[in-house]
Amino acid sequence: MKTALTIAGSDSGGAAGLQADLRTFLTCGVHGLVAVTAVTVQNTLGVHDRADLPPHIVAGQIEAVAADMGVNAAKTGMLASAEIIRAVAEACDKAGIGRDFKTPFVVDPVAASMHGTPLFDADGLAALRDELLPRATVLTPNLDEVRLLTGMEVTTRDQMHQAAFVLQRLGPRYVLVKGGHLKADPECMDLLFDGSTFVELEGPRFDTPHTHGAGDTMASALTAGLSRGMPVVEAARFAKAFVSKAVENSYPMGEKVGPVSAFWRLAPE
Repeated sequence: MKTALTIAGSDSGGAAGLQADLRTFLTCGVHGLVAVTAVTVQNTLGVHDRADLPPHIVAGQIEAVAADMGVNAAKTGMLASAEIIRAVAEACDKAGIGRDFKTPFVVDPVAASMHGTPLFDADGLAALRDELLPRATVLTPNLDEVRLLTGMEVTTRDQMHQAAFVLQRLGPRYVLVKGGHLKADPECMDLLFDGSTFVELEGPRFDTPHTHGAGDTMASALTAGLSRGMPVVEAARFAKAFVSKAVENSYPMGEKVGPVSAFWRLAPE
């Protein structure tokens, strides 16, 4: 049984965060491991409060599961603070997780909630850029995160290519720029770049407001594919197909934005 580790925050609404990651890991056929970084108080109306875990507890979770159960691939989600980011970087180095090690490392640079609530401050953003981007096998930003990391406002496909080039120069082996927020594009194109070759991952744009957890789901499907031994390009194509189905099968929940669904991978009964 292959394993995938999520280093992420908990979503009390169950739509995003480590809950979305574990749901995706399960339906992709890998055993999910968890290093919890923070507990959020949230629902479809927004993030109302949160408590961050001590950095040594976050690092300890990574080290414990890596030493005993083994990690075939890992991903990050919400990392909450510069101190947690630095602890995660050190723990991943010890566990052999990262672009220069055997275990692939997907960095999903979650900097704000889908409601726009900042999830860490300027020090956290700097630590993310300096500590984790150079350790990433694949970096998976959406267009808002591209702006936070580079200052670039992306509104066209050409600008997605430019952003991928700039981000890849910051250290990740691959960059996967997610195009879901490019609302003017009738299709939903994500862009993978390894420093020399662009791979456009085309998909339909579904007319639904229920997209909570889509970014987490794509990054965790990518991580699951890597844990099962897929090359990065194949894993990215798998993740694109997975999240497209998840958005197509999304459902309403609560008063505002409902979650994307991994249930499409389950038998009808």
